[in-house]
Amino acid sequence: MSVAAQIDDVSFAHSSVDAPALAHVSLSLPAGGIVALLGPSGAGKTTLLTLLDGRLRDWRGRVSVLGGSLDPDYPPPRALRPDTGFVFQEFALVERSTVLRNVFNGRLGRMSPLRAFLGSPTERDIQVARSALDDCGISDLADRRVDSLSGGQRQRVAIARCLAQEPRLILADEPVSNLDPTRAAEILTLLTEAARARGATVLFSSHQPELARRFAQRIVGMRDGRIAFDVPVSDLSEDAAADLYRDAAQMSGTGLKVVT
Repeated sequence: MSVAAQIDDVSFAHSSVDAPALAHVSLSLPAGGIVALLGPSGAGKTTLLTLLDGRLRDWRGRVSVLGGSLDPDYPPPRALRPDTGFVFQEFALVERSTVLRNVFNGRLGRMSPLRAFLGSPTERDIQVARSALDDCGISDLADRRVDSLSGGQRQRVAIARCLAQEPRLILADEPVSNLDPTRAAEILTLLTEAARARGATVLFSSHQPELARRFAQRIVGMRDGRIAFDVPVSDLSEDAAADLYRDAAQMSGTGLKVVT
């Protein structure tokens, strides 16, 4: 089985925090698979996604993404960056720009530096961007400004921008945490079906076990910067999922604020 990403014995600590954000983490992502990272806030999910995206620095261990080794001191080569797409929890869109212009931003890594600087897409760039809009059901919003859209529409724009990048690996950080259950299911359906159609690998984080079970093939549970379990969806027990959140629930019961 081919592997989209391989993490071996990786550790990382933020300079301002005593506890490690990642502690001796090892993980293998099969190419074409859909894997969910499950765990409470502070478990290390976002840090792990940032690592695979090539934006984390000063970690220890070994990481390979799409056949290329990552360096803890330097970003990935420009030619490899478009192969990994990222969907942010807070959308990370240009609010005053149009939907289509935001989706075009996903093509910048595929353009020559001069075309990217001039904002001059080729016919293929336009075709790919329009196709991403169609796949996300937002073609009719192409000329709307992002700041006029709902949260669900914004996330569709963010996914369309990612798809326009033509990534082989899609990383999604809590992509539905700001949405109601119905909209959350719609967005994860969109994301996973679009990835399957393109043969892309997906790793998405969540703190909702029911969504992880519904949309992932494998579930990786994280707690305190470590991997607590890595199992097929069919093998995830209620007790194992509940154990991830036990400390957070106890803190909430004592009146301490638990950020999710």
